[in-house]
Amino acid sequence: MSEYFFRTDALSVGYHGVPLIRDIALSLKRGEILTLIGPNGAGKSTILKSLTRHLAAICGDVRIAGDSLFKMPADAAARIISVVLTERVRGEYLSAWDVAASGRYPYTGRFGTLSGEDRRIVSAALAEVDASALAFHRFETLSDGQRQRVLLARALAQEPELIVLDEPTSYLDLRYQTELLALLQRLAHEKQITVILSLHELDLARKLSDKVACVSGDRIRHIGTPDQIFRPEIICPLYELPPNAWSPFNGSVELPQPDGTPETFVIAGCGTGTDTFRALQRAGRPFYAGILFTNDLDFPAAQSLAARVFAAEPFRPIDAAVTAEALAALRSCQSVLYTGVPIAEGNQALKALLDEARRCGTLQDNVI
Repeated sequence: MSEYFFRTDALSVGYHGVPLIRDIALSLKRGEILTLIGPNGAGKSTILKSLTRHLAAICGDVRIAGDSLFKMPADAAARIISVVLTERVRGEYLSAWDVAASGRYPYTGRFGTLSGEDRRIVSAALAEVDASALAFHRFETLSDGQRQRVLLARALAQEPELIVLDEPTSYLDLRYQTELLALLQRLAHEKQITVILSLHELDLARKLSDKVACVSGDRIRHIGTPDQIFRPEIICPLYELPPNAWSPFNGSVELPQPDGTPETFVIAGCGTGTDTFRALQRAGRPFYAGILFTNDLDFPAAQSLAARVFAAEPFRPIDAAVTAEALAALRSCQSVLYTGVPIAEGNQALKALLDEARRCGTLQDNVI
């Protein structure tokens, strides 16, 4: 028997018999979390709908615990997989408890009558997602975050082995995003529920996932662990971003750097310069930055926003040639901004920059 709980075999998905994404090869162990990332329209939802039989696959198979999902009876599949899709649930006149209880329908038989055990499971699912207090509120009156918790309770009420979620953080604020994903992580770890989802928030995907799949074009372009995937050489082409627009250090995307010849030099470091870099970008003022060690907190933003960063390798003396180049650039500028980075033994070259700015009369208060 395969060591993988979930596996796709030569799966191709699409519409009306036309493949959109071909040869999908995914494999997960119990309790692992897989996140699909990629631009809008790449086909992430199409993959998820095909994995859950909401959309017929073009070819190939999905195997769960060695059995073909596509050959399972519908009620058997519903007991294994629960689904939370992006479509808004129409819950007029239904309570949150009613919506959560619909997750028991694979077990209730033809008449849909809930037993005492079914009711216990629904109540436990609502408690699991901290939604017990919402049970008898009308579903349509709940906030987006509350609705998402109730929908997750419905999924849990199915007692699934696999949960599939399509952009579950859509419409949620930061608090509910983190609460929801922390809950999914806990369910994966404690109950060994396998989770497959799509996300647009790359920073959250990086923190949540055991595996990440990049969907673009007619293939899954990359699949691997977060440390393998979240690199500029993968993320920037995936989203058609300029090189270095996305930083692996803080997981953020910077806006395009200003055009033109720099007339400002920023002496920064130790995280003191990033806000200044962004203020200059907002003002449309191109600038130089340095001298920054490549592991400095300011380096990612500088690399994205500065016309040039004068960089040095960490844990080594700053090279004299880099200092000379930085001094030449500083002399060409009409203003020099000092962000307050401490001058210590390891970055004495910054003192040379400061002294030169004072000599040239271009040193200004760090006010943008």
